[in-house]
Amino acid sequence: MSAPDPSTVRYDGPWTHRDIHANGIRLHTVEAHGTESGAPLVVFIHGFGDLWWSWRHQLEAFADDGHRAVAIDLRGYGDSDKPPRGYDGWTLADDVAGLIRALGHTEAVLVGHADGGLVCWATAVLHPQLVRAIAVVDSPHPISLRDAAIRDRAQRKALLPTFLTYQLPWRPERLLVRDDGTEIERLVRVRSGSDWQRSTDFADVIERLRSAVQIPGVAHCSLEYQRWAFRSQWRPDGRRFMKIMDVTLTLPVLQLHGALDPYVMAATLRRCARHAPGRILKFIDGAGHYPHQEKPDDTTAALLDFTRAL
Repeated sequence: MSAPDPSTVRYDGPWTHRDIHANGIRLHTVEAHGTESGAPLVVFIHGFGDLWWSWRHQLEAFADDGHRAVAIDLRGYGDSDKPPRGYDGWTLADDVAGLIRALGHTEAVLVGHADGGLVCWATAVLHPQLVRAIAVVDSPHPISLRDAAIRDRAQRKALLPTFLTYQLPWRPERLLVRDDGTEIERLVRVRSGSDWQRSTDFADVIERLRSAVQIPGVAHCSLEYQRWAFRSQWRPDGRRFMKIMDVTLTLPVLQLHGALDPYVMAATLRRCARHAPGRILKFIDGAGHYPHQEKPDDTTAALLDFTRAL
């Protein structure tokens, strides 16, 4: 059976698919219909093993609320370019900064889940003039996550088994695509709440994720995010990145956390007060690691309340 074509992630809906060139690569973007000219830009950024479609609920809601709502496939994912390098914090932040400019805006609100949230944190620090605010979903500040992995037994136990496994060459790539992507389904099931898993929406999500991870290059590129995050800790570039990130943010920050999330601990998110003392921390009841999909109404309401108050 042949691997899926990247264009298979261009699902039909009340949105428009576009290719935007930014920071030397082509990014697949999806913009909700109905956006008024001059509307404030909100960019949605997915997490590990995912794609733009995870923000389908929020795209429509934000467009209806008068925002220019754009979701992206990060580099290496979906129908975006899959270059051999560039999965470090600086380059990913530059991708988003270039995207904001290429869309004709001078600033944007960034919304990110998991790895996408880490890109939000990095862009806010490295390109503060372009970021109006950030909202991160189950995504701690990178220094908070590092410190928790070292000092917090529960966070270490939740994070390190897969994180360390992903540092091996080639074997993790084979694992992600084996049996038509069944490993992606296993990860989502382990990290999400039982209510969502019993829904018809869950089956649809799993089918799309299992297909998307089999697109040539996606498994390898997605793992490169995890590999840079780990290996750079012992290299000058990683130490320099963490030193740059060790600043106090004054822009508005919203942190959303699935109350049932077994992967990112609430205690880890509370550590983020050091770098974002004015942040708002909210819990989404009944949701695991994917509250924007498990409890879309509650998550969207919290996100809209945040952006309306800006």
